Amino acid sequence: MTIKHAIMVGLLGRLADRFHEYQPALPLTERLAMVKKIEGADGVEPVYPQEFARPAETVRLLRESGLGISAVNVNLKGEHKWRHGSFTSPDPAIRAEAVTYVKTGMDLAAELGANLVTCCPLIDGHNYPFQVDYLEQWHWLVEGVRAAAKHRADVRLSIEYKLNEARNFVIVGDMGRALHLCQQVGLPNVGITMDTGHALMARETPAAMACLAADAGRLFYVHFNDNNRDWDWDMIPASVNLWDVVETLFYLRRLGWEGWFSYDVYNRDGDPVATQQAVLRVMRSAERLLEKLGSERLEALIEVGDPAQTIEYLMSVVAS
Repeated sequence: MTIKHAIMVGLLGRLADRFHEYQPALPLTERLAMVKKIEGADGVEPVYPQEFARPAETVRLLRESGLGISAVNVNLKGEHKWRHGSFTSPDPAIRAEAVTYVKTGMDLAAELGANLVTCCPLIDGHNYPFQVDYLEQWHWLVEGVRAAAKHRADVRLSIEYKLNEARNFVIVGDMGRALHLCQQVGLPNVGITMDTGHALMARETPAAMACLAADAGRLFYVHFNDNNRDWDWDMIPASVNLWDVVETLFYLRRLGWEGWFSYDVYNRDGDPVATQQAVLRVMRSAERLLEKLGSERLEALIEVGDPAQTIEYLMSVVAS
């Protein structure tokens, strides 16, 4: 399993919620310099359009950094024009603009040597009963994603699902709907970004969802973070759900999956570089724990299917 590790450069700049600002805004040059201090970071995930106000300059800075580009993240939620939706806006001009954003992101990804755009359509969905026409919304989504993905076959479009936020009910809320979307779009370069925290929120088992997406040939990208399954807190992986991380790594290794891990971890405490460094060290520790557990032994335990025996073994290895 060949994996590269990416840092979301947006998370090294301004971070705030409704109540507090945790980190100040920083120029991209400073954030790229911060990434280079993080041992084990192979690349970055930049966001369009926020980090591409001057596209040529941003491309130059990213190239000069020497860092790889895991994907270009296309943001279709933050600007006021998306208030009533992006791919599913009632205004056809806004829907067309969403498609244009993704096409631009694909062009930038190709220019930067990446072959992936990731997009989480969080502003698409609904908040109240009888607010939207569900079928019409869904058809608009399929049409928009298809139109964007057809722009170029050499760049893949990866849709990230999430149960809620910004909408109470996001249109692509779980793995099932994400797979259904890929099937209806019907193009080989459309797939799924699985965020482990979003899977946890949806009461999914991340390892099982990774298997489903990979089995369909649609697992393009993986975001790791953690939460308590009630809200998307974007915590350090394994801080709450250790075994979900280890099990996900086990199945990705078994599947022979290769690609980028990116880390959607929100730093509300301490130094952002130290936090991201801890994230990568935790992931390496999880990989070492998996090696210590042994793939053959885990396969044998799965074959037997006795939870008491399995949990006793897992804890005995941790305690040894």
